[in-house]
Amino acid sequence: MFPVIPAELGVHPLLLAVLHAVVFLEGSGADVVNSAAAQEQLEVVATMLQRLSENDLRRVREDMATLVGYAKHEKWDKGSIQFLKNFLDDYGVK
Repeated sequence: MFPVIPAELGVHPLLLAVLHAVVFLEGSGADVVNSAAAQEQLEVVATMLQRLSENDLRRVREDMATLVGYAKHEKWDKGSIQFLKNFLDDYGVK
């Protein structure tokens, strides 16, 4: 489960929605989500993220940096911080 992010951080709500969905799909066991269907949807998410315009990508990178800083400040577990740090690379966003 991805922690709730306060609105005051100013992170775009659509990015937060994507992160929550990805965490759910990646982290749910076969008893909750069909693994093949989850993987297929994660690939669609990656494809959509790779379509971001230069301006949108700049905003996403800023928001991700904000989230990493917040996660460190709130002392999230290392795995969650690494997820945020690696998210764009893991989904093929350059």
